[in-house]
Amino acid sequence: MKRSRNETFQYLYQLCERYQAQGRQVKESNLLLKEYAQFALKRFMLYLIGSEKNITDDVINLMTECYKMPFTRESVRNLLEEQPVSSDEVFTVLSKLLAVFTEADIQNEAKYGSTSLFLLEFLNELGLEFITSETVQNNDKTIRTLGVLMQRLRSYRSAYLQNWKKFHQEKKNSVLSEPKIQAPEPEESLEELLQKLDALTGLTSVKQELNSLINLLKVHKLRAERNMPKTSVSLHMVFSGNPGTGKTTVARMLGKIYKALGVLNKGHLIEVDRSGLVSGYVGQTAMKTKQVIESALGGVLFIDEAYALTANTGANDFGIEAINTLLKAMEDNRNDFIVIVAGYTDLMQEFLDSNPGLRSRFNKQIIFEDYTPEELMQIFKGLCKNAYFELTEQASVHVLQFFEQRVKDAPAGFANGRDVRNYFEKALTNQANRLAGLETVTDEDLMTISEDDVKSIELF
Repeated sequence: MKRSRNETFQYLYQLCERYQAQGRQVKESNLLLKEYAQFALKRFMLYLIGSEKNITDDVINLMTECYKMPFTRESVRNLLEEQPVSSDEVFTVLSKLLAVFTEADIQNEAKYGSTSLFLLEFLNELGLEFITSETVQNNDKTIRTLGVLMQRLRSYRSAYLQNWKKFHQEKKNSVLSEPKIQAPEPEESLEELLQKLDALTGLTSVKQELNSLINLLKVHKLRAERNMPKTSVSLHMVFSGNPGTGKTTVARMLGKIYKALGVLNKGHLIEVDRSGLVSGYVGQTAMKTKQVIESALGGVLFIDEAYALTANTGANDFGIEAINTLLKAMEDNRNDFIVIVAGYTDLMQEFLDSNPGLRSRFNKQIIFEDYTPEELMQIFKGLCKNAYFELTEQASVHVLQFFEQRVKDAPAGFANGRDVRNYFEKALTNQANRLAGLETVTDEDLMTISEDDVKSIELF
């Protein structure tokens, strides 16, 4: 690198802050762009370390420099054990950051140079530095791993650029003539948010229940505007269903809808699970839970797998302390704080029965049904469209057949929409490996997912 390592980190974060000022952020993330970049780099480093666990001082220094917080060998090992990183996950995390930089290059007319290429070069050099610092015992294997990841990211960037030109040619002149420093996009109207909710794949019964609730809130708002007596409506909810059925997505949209209705002040979503609320020491769980609640005030606190809070009732378990703290906060902040608890249907019933105060607070339960094969196929096509990929006819037939069999078998690991994303990412890996063997790669090659890319995919 021409810059020193520290200067390169600083330059990356300066770009993130510049793009934040333009209103840019990673889609479906509540993090600021700089925070997301730090998160992405940490996952990237953990991925390179993998399971070898030979963590040197250089590794600790790199992690500390990247994430701006002190690391130790023990803390890195704990991260590896608690949050293992797969190749598909690290690609997804980094490609989302790369998409922001690539789009910024296009709309800024590369005013700051090709920042997306800078990001790719930075990741490659950082990865090589990680490897040569004796992070792992098998450098050759890790270099190959890094090479495959970088090839996937380069292919993703190329496809993004080519498809932007293809699908946005009619908007090109207007896009390039926009001011170089842009204000954040205006908030979406209630009508726009409701249209987005309605446009979600499947979820027919969920949409019906939520629309009824939204209509009720509209009427309450009209009554309040006309100085009529108010009636109390509990908005805390239980989202029950199998993984990958859109519970988090709907919760995020619901927060924005409530803000548009004037029910919430901010409408943001804070997502946690047991580990985000419960500490392992006496007296610390209440404090930890209060901090999370404070961050969610004015918005929605979404607790995934909430039943884990009451799964253990031994003397050394502090889940009940988190529940009691939560119930008090729900009472104290009833006008600007909504809690949604989520998880498997049967386990959520056990959760509600575990504490007398829970069922009375969460008196509205919405069930998220599994997706049909056709709906899974629709989600897959949506992922392709958003990433500017096209399916061949043969590939489309094979993908639908796969999801038909997947739904029919319903294996223990079946995860609905998450299965679709995993399948999509494996298809991109297969495409990258196929293209790597070609002497020349056309724009059409970069945009096409063929039958060869999908026919050998297995999910567990």
